[in-house]
Amino acid sequence: MQRQLENDLTGKVVIITGASRGMGKEAALCFARRGAKVVLAARTVEPDDALPGTLGEALRQIEAMGGQAIAVATDLARAADLKALVATTVERFGGVDILVNNAAATTDHIWNTRFLDLSREDWLYQFDVNVHAPFTLTQLVVPIMEARGGGRIINLSTGSGEVFRQPEEPRKLDAVGGFSLAVPGYYSSKRALDRLGNCLAPELAQKNIFVIGLHPGLVATELVAIRVKEAGLDDSVAVAMAVPARMMVYFAACADPREYTGRLFWAEREMAEMGIEADDLAPSPA
Repeated sequence: MQRQLENDLTGKVVIITGASRGMGKEAALCFARRGAKVVLAARTVEPDDALPGTLGEALRQIEAMGGQAIAVATDLARAADLKALVATTVERFGGVDILVNNAAATTDHIWNTRFLDLSREDWLYQFDVNVHAPFTLTQLVVPIMEARGGGRIINLSTGSGEVFRQPEEPRKLDAVGGFSLAVPGYYSSKRALDRLGNCLAPELAQKNIFVIGLHPGLVATELVAIRVKEAGLDDSVAVAMAVPARMMVYFAACADPREYTGRLFWAEREMAEMGIEADDLAPSPA
């Protein structure tokens, strides 16, 4: 892949789901440093004993650096919350230019529940958060983006065939040490999100709106750190949150997104191939 020039994001309005911690928060900080107006969406308003990070903390960090942002408490499984998120964004900032579907259902018992023990309610909840919320948010923002001349939609995913660029995808592991990777609801719903992006891309490209999937890899988020510690695993292979965050900014700012739309990319590899540094916020290639 050849690195493209990156457009100025000053004044662009970006909605980021799952922005109270982890990759979402890191991406929010990256967009804010570029001058974008950031809308932080997540459920965590009050401090959680199990996980660090709240919407208020993320908002204060952006404001402390002189950025513009708002925090909107949002339960992604509730359609009314999704509508309120977009309406609040338009009311405050006048529109939407970039949507980052970052949030995913990965907490509590979901991650360690195997297929025969997975309830229908938990299965549906994972699809509500991982697929139906991006579907609904995309439907809500597309007319707004089109009226503003176009936009970008970035879906955070997991590994799939195109990511690995092999004739056949490597067989999925059942576990790494004592850490279970048998999460049927998560992987199935993320694959559905990948395919949704593939299917929407040609139609939305006609409106100058581009859909790009990004596989972040194993990222050193707060949640991953806790799970790695609990399982007694080696976390040295985990990539810094700055890696997928920087690539979200790149795909939101790249000059010719038609090359990328409808496809799925692997953050760490694409960053290395294009010679992008995690803290490189210059508007054009080195």
